[in-house]
Amino acid sequence: MLRPITQAHDVALLMNDRPDLATETGCDGVHVGQDDTPYLEARAIVGVDAIVGVTCKRSLHLAMDAAEAGADYVAFGAFFATTTKLTEGGADPEILTRWQSATIVPCVAIGGIKVENCARLVSAGADFVSVASGVWDYPAGPAQAVKDFNAVFAAAAVAAES
Repeated sequence: MLRPITQAHDVALLMNDRPDLATETGCDGVHVGQDDTPYLEARAIVGVDAIVGVTCKRSLHLAMDAAEAGADYVAFGAFFATTTKLTEGGADPEILTRWQSATIVPCVAIGGIKVENCARLVSAGADFVSVASGVWDYPAGPAQAVKDFNAVFAAAAVAAES
């Protein structure tokens, strides 16, 4: 049901944790964590043209391994407390800055991200943020949450140009 909507807006649809379901449902790719299907196995399941991203928690070493293996992006976190998944939490935003200075592979910040706390992560170097309750539980509604997250990225881009 989601795929036609995302495709109509030129947005990739990724399945979390399950490369088999990503392939079966025609998703554009999969995101796997350290306790999920290993990257190389996920890549073999979804194919070379699909997007495969890997959660690397708070580890530059895991991120380098994933990037060298061919991951399309790496994800760091959890940065803030979250109820979406059990996490180790407490990732330092400095990891995003260090990653950006070391590679061109995009990075995603995950874990407890809300409009109110994402600017720090974007300024530190997050190319993307992964958000669940920060959108669905936003007081002004999900559509406004997306607009407000986009505004944070736009402000960071303006600041970077100056």
